[in-house]
Amino acid sequence: MTAPEPDADRAITAIYGSEYRSLVRLAVVLVGDVGAAEEIVQDSFVAMRGAWRRLQDRDKALSYLRQSVVARSRSTRRRAAAGPPAPAGAPRLPDAGLPDAGLPDAGQPDAGQPDAGQPDAGQPETGQPARSAVISALRSLPPRQREALVLRFYLDLSEGQAASAMGVSRDAVARHTTRAMAALQDVLKPGS
Repeated sequence: MTAPEPDADRAITAIYGSEYRSLVRLAVVLVGDVGAAEEIVQDSFVAMRGAWRRLQDRDKALSYLRQSVVARSRSTRRRAAAGPPAPAGAPRLPDAGLPDAGLPDAGQPDAGQPDAGQPDAGQPETGQPARSAVISALRSLPPRQREALVLRFYLDLSEGQAASAMGVSRDAVARHTTRAMAALQDVLKPGS
């Protein structure tokens, strides 16, 4: 057995402190379950610790984590589709928004993020769909299209970064994004 690497542990702890919440939110959007999302992210950090000798760089480590979260989210969705339904009391992503409150965090909740417990009034004066309609429409997308949208627009990643996280080419990310946007427009257009 090898001795622990204090520099690696410090670096991973720093990455955990700064990226945990965003990675959990990514996983929640992909799997729809806060508990499963937290487990996915924790497992990804454990796997990253084992791969640290290859990574040893914050950017590479963050890319590794995103890719691991996306892949583990896919596996979780496949297992859920093949297995029995979740118990009635299992925590799920609220339709009103994405989790902020209730997620373990070393810091404060992100400013500007709506509270998931707030009523969902939408924005009728601008014609924008209500948050719950967007979340529902996002859930209805095929997994790769949902992943592309979440990585590109929720996490604000470039096509290249999203491609790396999804394990596909940049062209595939562009195709998935285009198809997802068209599907969302069809579902969310007024009167549908």
